[in-house]
Amino acid sequence: MKIVIIDYGLGNPMSIKNMLKKCGAMDVELSHQTDKLFQADRLILPGVGHFKKGMDNLSQLGLISILNELVIDREKPILGICLGMQLMTSFSEEGHILGLNWIEAQTNKFKFGNPDIKIPHMGWNDTEFVKQPFNDLDFEENPPRFYYTHSYFVECKDETDVLCYANYEKKFHAGFLKNNIMGLQFHPEKSHVFGQKLLSEFLNWKP
Repeated sequence: MKIVIIDYGLGNPMSIKNMLKKCGAMDVELSHQTDKLFQADRLILPGVGHFKKGMDNLSQLGLISILNELVIDREKPILGICLGMQLMTSFSEEGHILGLNWIEAQTNKFKFGNPDIKIPHMGWNDTEFVKQPFNDLDFEENPPRFYYTHSYFVECKDETDVLCYANYEKKFHAGFLKNNIMGLQFHPEKSHVFGQKLLSEFLNWKP
């Protein structure tokens, strides 16, 4: 199986690559070349940073139309991580611009009345999975814990698209799953045994 991590200048792709190797993936490549993307069995869209910068980078590299063909037309399985997940939504309050619009969802900024609540939300957090096959995984701890670092969160229009929930003063959508498209707000590559278990399932996942 060939995994391509989409290289658009944002994120920590080497950490993802190293974790995928721990999961048993032998053919993992970082690239934005069209032929490599078309050859992939799985795609991963990583990302850390600003939403507008992410969309600008994808546009400048000519990746938006290519990814639309691969993900929407050809239904190639893809995983978005952190900003990569947010870019899959319709719109973001960060930059007030449109996203890839693969999922009917909006990326919103955390807003709390209590100034003592720190933004970004950073650290380990219990995460509840509600959608198969990922809610059937034996994480050996229930609920499993994953590592988060974000100031914005995704709000899905359709609750049936929600893969998992987490709480940071309020319950929020921590992941979505629709057809061949999966997004995670947390960083599985930084989440030790929990992340390894989840990424292993992604490699075996059949949408």
